[in-house]
Amino acid sequence: MRLLITGGTGFVGAHVVRAALQRGWQVRCLVRPTSPRAALEGLDVECVDTDLADQEAVFRALRGCEAVAHVAGTFEHGPGALQRMRAVHVEATSTLIRGAEAAGVARFVLCSSSITLGWGSPEAPADEESPLPDPDRSFGRDTPLRSYFETKSAAERLVLQACSRGLEGMVVIPDYVIGAWDSKPTSGAILVQMGSHWVPFYPRGGKCFITASDCGLGHILALEHGVPGRRYLLGTHNLMYREFMQRAARIMGVRPPLFPLPRAAGRLVGLAGALLRRLDRHRFALLDRQVVEATQSIRFRDGSRAERELGLVASPIEEGIEDAVRWFRDHGYLKACKRAL
Repeated sequence: MRLLITGGTGFVGAHVVRAALQRGWQVRCLVRPTSPRAALEGLDVECVDTDLADQEAVFRALRGCEAVAHVAGTFEHGPGALQRMRAVHVEATSTLIRGAEAAGVARFVLCSSSITLGWGSPEAPADEESPLPDPDRSFGRDTPLRSYFETKSAAERLVLQACSRGLEGMVVIPDYVIGAWDSKPTSGAILVQMGSHWVPFYPRGGKCFITASDCGLGHILALEHGVPGRRYLLGTHNLMYREFMQRAARIMGVRPPLFPLPRAAGRLVGLAGALLRRLDRHRFALLDRQVVEATQSIRFRDGSRAERELGLVASPIEEGIEDAVRWFRDHGYLKACKRAL
């Protein structure tokens, strides 16, 4: 069984590739010629050099495949950000669906984002059917998060619409992913900060966490066992940020944060982020007012559908933290981490 994967050189995609290989799939990766390939080195994968915008090349790559995992994604700031996100999330999804239909590819999984879901409390966590609160209030009208939400939601609709034409398509929705190969870094940035200097503050909110290995496996289990037309949240541990950071501090051997983040922090971080992104729009992408303010609220979710229908068994979140810290340390991201892992 041959699986075509996009985004295999990225954070989540690297784990999807490994999970696929471990479960006996033959893996073909669509890789941009300019993408670093460290995440694929030493793996038995076939790499096809092409851009997702090259429809003919994508269609050729789909020949001989039985399944597709569209994992490529991007979160952008600055001029042209909406167009770049639309190209990867919407236009590429459309191309892959049409190519899959033309090539007779049976199974299709789209990696979306928890930004398309609502959120809940410790007593009543949200699930795949929970509606999102008003996007204007949640993300603003003309912000990077709003563009990310709109393009990810549009990609989901394309897959679910294709199911009515016979495509066996599923949507997987990773929540807060922690593990190795987070090279930008994204969700692991909090660990890089803690491992480089003392972080005195913790966000007041909470999130649904999952190890990157479990997240990668969830994609493959969706291909193997998912119900067409279903959305599957990949999230296994609802934790307050304070508790998550305390666990991380113990693993890293560093001082834990002591104080709740001031509620006005989002505004200040947003101003600083706007300046820093002029230097590096990828490295400082998460220094965004809406991103920081989102961490100040509790956003718990229920990922039990993936457990029931896909057979996903949760690993301890400490395993994801350890994997991430080990990878960050070995690749020169950490300076203050005291404990060998």
